[in-house]
Amino acid sequence: MEELGINGFDWKPIYDWVIANGIRLLAAILIAVIGLWIINKIVKGFKKLLATRGVDETLVPFIISLTSVTLKVLLFISVISYLGVQMTSFIAILGAAGLAVGMALSGTLQNFAGGVILLILKPFKVGDFIEAQGHTGLVKEIQIFNTILTTPDNKVVIIPNGGLSTGAMTNYSKEETRRVDFVFGIGYDDDIDKARNIIIEVAGKQELILKDPAIFVGVLEHGDSSINLVTRVWAKTSDYWTVYFYMMEFVKKEFDKQGISIPFPQRDVHLFNEK
Repeated sequence: MEELGINGFDWKPIYDWVIANGIRLLAAILIAVIGLWIINKIVKGFKKLLATRGVDETLVPFIISLTSVTLKVLLFISVISYLGVQMTSFIAILGAAGLAVGMALSGTLQNFAGGVILLILKPFKVGDFIEAQGHTGLVKEIQIFNTILTTPDNKVVIIPNGGLSTGAMTNYSKEETRRVDFVFGIGYDDDIDKARNIIIEVAGKQELILKDPAIFVGVLEHGDSSINLVTRVWAKTSDYWTVYFYMMEFVKKEFDKQGISIPFPQRDVHLFNEK
């Protein structure tokens, strides 16, 4: 078996092992291929089962990924055992490698733990509009390591779950209703009661504005050039921006019709002619 030596390396032991264990090796490969095929079928069937049982769609990707990884690890251990590898030594090596990988991927593991926390505590779900980590958008997907947002201008933002699970976060979709706040400025010579009635009348014409709690209009402050009236109305969370844009447009139009001015900052400039 001289010809089996290449660059001084003796391939004979490997050759003898392959000859002696060829059938076992082929059987192990066959087990791995069939096992992966079965796992794929199981995962697909499990995904359909979760869908029919009405499981929260936020949890489905995580459960499917965890199930797939677990089954593949078990398959790998089974194939290794079938080939005659001593599992005690293998587990010791795997444990040492796992420790090294864990230290190298500490940030990734933190994101994994954050993903688990988010899926258990559910501070938000897919479809919620949130603000977190300096970003605002619609939750598109909650993955094991990251949460994916879509911004109002259709940008995709990927936020690591580690910081997301421990940082401050605002969920605009958590409650069914939201208060919409406005500040309308009127001139010091304008009638406050008239302006208040106009705002209430305009708000009353918008069906999306809720009757309870009642519409509130009050004097907020005496500004530098205007009397500022704060207006507070309530609407369903999904109708927030429709109500906001409606009020901003039609209050201005009605003020114009009824002679209520909306002052803007002005500055008087006096010129002195020095002789």
